[in-house]
Amino acid sequence: MNRREIIKSLSIAPLAGGLMYHDELLGNSAMSAVNSGGDVYRSLGIEPLVNCRGTYTIIGGSIERPEVLKAQEAASGQFVQYDELAEGIGKKLAALTKTEWGIVTSGCAGALKHITAACVTGGNPEKLIRIPDLRGFEKTEVIIPGYSRNRYDHAVRNVGVTVITVDTPQEMEKAINSRTAMIYLTTDHEVQTGQPFSLEVIAEIAKPYGVVILVDAAAEDLTIPPVYLKRGATVVGYSGGKALCGPQCAGIAVGDKDLLMSAWQASSPHHGPGRDNKVGKEEMLGMVAAVEAWTTRDHEKEWETWLNRLDYISKKVTKIDGVETTVEQPTSRINRAPELVISWDPMALNITGYQVAEDCARKPPRLAIGDRDEDEKASVTITPSQMQEGQEKIVADRLHSLLSKKRPPLSSELKSADVVIGGPWDVDVHFFTSTSKQSFYLEQEGNWIQGSHQGEFAIRELVGMVEGDQVKFRSQLHLPGDDLTYFFAGKVTGDSMEGSIHLGEYLTAKFNAKRTVYRKNRKPIQIPGGPPLAT
Repeated sequence: MNRREIIKSLSIAPLAGGLMYHDELLGNSAMSAVNSGGDVYRSLGIEPLVNCRGTYTIIGGSIERPEVLKAQEAASGQFVQYDELAEGIGKKLAALTKTEWGIVTSGCAGALKHITAACVTGGNPEKLIRIPDLRGFEKTEVIIPGYSRNRYDHAVRNVGVTVITVDTPQEMEKAINSRTAMIYLTTDHEVQTGQPFSLEVIAEIAKPYGVVILVDAAAEDLTIPPVYLKRGATVVGYSGGKALCGPQCAGIAVGDKDLLMSAWQASSPHHGPGRDNKVGKEEMLGMVAAVEAWTTRDHEKEWETWLNRLDYISKKVTKIDGVETTVEQPTSRINRAPELVISWDPMALNITGYQVAEDCARKPPRLAIGDRDEDEKASVTITPSQMQEGQEKIVADRLHSLLSKKRPPLSSELKSADVVIGGPWDVDVHFFTSTSKQSFYLEQEGNWIQGSHQGEFAIRELVGMVEGDQVKFRSQLHLPGDDLTYFFAGKVTGDSMEGSIHLGEYLTAKFNAKRTVYRKNRKPIQIPGGPPLAT
């Protein structure tokens, strides 16, 4: 691993840098900004960005289509009984998607939660109100292939089920029993037709037992009828804020009517564990409008528009000597859009792809772009599906200006380490409302650090570097369905160090550490010569 890679992996992205405060605007109300035709986000001191990444929830998902906005506005002026509304929506979604039934949920994650609840309760409200206490329930287990474990299966786990992870058809055969409530799948490569552990194989195993198969197709293009139902799934969930360009806080589930009626029963406005997953009548009708629009949208023309945007950007940036571009076409329905890869020799332009992406993210005009530094090639990526008309000019100008700028050569030299930090350390991590006792064990070789980080519940490997008295560490915790990365940045003073922690999507924390001091107990140790003669 070279210095650029180390710096990239250890750099602490300044969270506050993403919120560009403008003090002179903070006194303006959001409504004043809207009424005057101003920018509602800047009225809150937040600098908006151009979305060149796609439908990521952290930056707002997708832009709602005009049909969706009109439907939501129309829904807002009247009252309606929600069960009657669900009945009408169920029929409408069934007709639009050529399925048996459909429901609107609070995102695809809401669909996962409510369908899991339906599977463990069978529609029995006496069981529903006991969730997540599943004592006495017949169905309490959900089987998930290892390739489908992901951050979003918390929605399944929230119901209180026991997750059984399997990696082969043989393991699934053995795992299915009378307690099996459901099988949960994502649409990874491994689930596709022809693979050894495909949906067809799983459906064949599950069919004799009548086990529900739920497919999470949140970020996929909607196929009509959904291809996964034809291949053996019971129900399929989609996100509203992805390809459908519907409400970000809504989604749909389509498939078996009885199961979806149980899932509706387990969701808001009904009381119980799903009450906190509320969807308004406005989002419900907005979601129906999004699905209806999907069936009439000119998808070929949209694709052509996306390619034209990428072509404009490509022509602008390739005017710079050494800059190359390629357009990569998608191979699946997940986040389906073309992607422009802009690449160059970092030693020639004196900047890496990571540095370009960071600069674009933190300074206006702000761009959300991907970076993909590999070997001796630097690159950034542009996804056009959520870019708005005219924004390709902003992107092209921003990248051209940044890549053509004169700058000093990248240096591979590290400042020498002024401190020796090898050994054990007692660490206090200060979160927003608590302090956690943790520890490091560090090994130092010049500038480079390796060792271990003991958290609350697990030990993970730690790597890092030290320059002068400044340290940067990274530790990563990998669990089924979860990943957690700590980026430590601090200063060492004698036998102490302190600094900040960047926790990715979990925001920030602070830490301080002291060298571990062992109690001296220097007494001779006697080893018994045989078994004890008394206890």
